Amino acid sequence: MDVPELLESASLLVPEDTATENDITVRDIWDYLAHDEWEIALGLLEELGDARSLPLTFWEKLAEAAEQFRMERSAAWCHWRCSEIRNGVIRADLTLRAAAEARRTTPIHSGVLRPMWDIGHLSSTGGHSVSIAALWVENMPILEPGGRATVRLVPLTPAHWKHVQAGQQITMHEDRTVAGTAVILDVQPPAAVMATR
Repeated sequence: MDVPELLESASLLVPEDTATENDITVRDIWDYLAHDEWEIALGLLEELGDARSLPLTFWEKLAEAAEQFRMERSAAWCHWRCSEIRNGVIRADLTLRAAAEARRTTPIHSGVLRPMWDIGHLSSTGGHSVSIAALWVENMPILEPGGRATVRLVPLTPAHWKHVQAGQQITMHEDRTVAGTAVILDVQPPAAVMATR
């Protein structure tokens, strides 16, 4: 499919009553599509997708359109949202340790890092066991050492994270030392799990 077809197809998956924070609706997007304003339409469709839970197909179409436009950050975000639908997502308030206190001396880039997390599991020997989850920093491209931000975590193995709940504190590791501390804000299971509840 070409970009206009992908965007039109994705827009058909958005319920008409969905609106962005600025009250943009799918009808407004159709106007942009009619005037060949595809990049604007893509950005607004992403906003509509963030305002409401939409199917995997929606995000796959947007990812393909963004790739055709060579909009790397947009494509990465759309692929990230596909991962959230498949594996679930945990939102958390993360504080990284300062560069002088931890191994990390460079910023974290969204979607690149898959750190280990101590989420309360014990190993067979009674020591701490860690689980892996990819990390996306919300509303900013990077998080500096010592910084604090809301992050989105996509578990590599969703079953390991079933017990995690809002208010729980977890620690981030890139080696044996603690790289950061996070407080869970929200837990959303994979879409298949949500459909069976």
